[in-house]
Amino acid sequence: KPIQTKNDATLPNIEIKKCNIRFHNISFNYLNTNEKAVKNINLEIEGGTIAAFVGHSGAGKSTIINLLPRFYEPQEGKIFIDNQDIHKSSLFSLRKNISLVSQDVILFDSTVKTNIAYADANATQAEIIRACQFAAADEFITKLPNGYETLIGENGVRLSGGQKQRISIARAVLKKSPIILLDEATSSLDSDSEQIVQNAIRNLTKNKTTLVIAHRLSTIHDADKIFVLKNGLILDSGKHESLINNCDEYKSLYEKQLK
Repeated sequence: KPIQTKNDATLPNIEIKKCNIRFHNISFNYLNTNEKAVKNINLEIEGGTIAAFVGHSGAGKSTIINLLPRFYEPQEGKIFIDNQDIHKSSLFSLRKNISLVSQDVILFDSTVKTNIAYADANATQAEIIRACQFAAADEFITKLPNGYETLIGENGVRLSGGQKQRISIARAVLKKSPIILLDEATSSLDSDSEQIVQNAIRNLTKNKTTLVIAHRLSTIHDADKIFVLKNGLILDSGKHESLINNCDEYKSLYEKQLK
């Protein structure tokens, strides 16, 4: 993972307005293998839209998501946000504009309030409560023994999976970043929790530029653009209806899940 070097700290802050994202000739392979995880990826995501990435395990979905906040650096190619090369912008300013909601929620052995305020240390109590209401978390938090001051244990051991996800979404709401990365957070939840979390995610992503790794294809019918990946390559892209009719790989993935 990259670190903030002295050189990096002197780079200009990225200035995000429209939030258009572009990958140009991106190739990347992990250190332990010569096989490229993604190969010559070219894609464009319009600001304020939802882009979903689908494909079998190992297709390159997570790699694409991880390259945007520079958890890894590509060996080839460039990534631009509003025509600014993210590798020539300060890492701090880049990540300040990105929120990640993943399957693995990292929580601290502290209070609910402290865990949510991690996204913005200067947030007021009212702002934290508002973020939780938006994330469908306030209802369960107020029922905890000490409400927002309840200690949740190491990695949130006292919370259910759905509750952890809503805490994570509340953090992202509080951060107010224009870019949301979703490593789809609902795949291990029961149906009731999944519905609540999906509604919270819809609130979170409204008018934001959102990149989704889709494990359940039924959740991305309304994505503005779906990218179909296989072996590190983009096979096709488009809306759900178009891909069902024109992309065999997507149709196959979708039919397998229906069964």
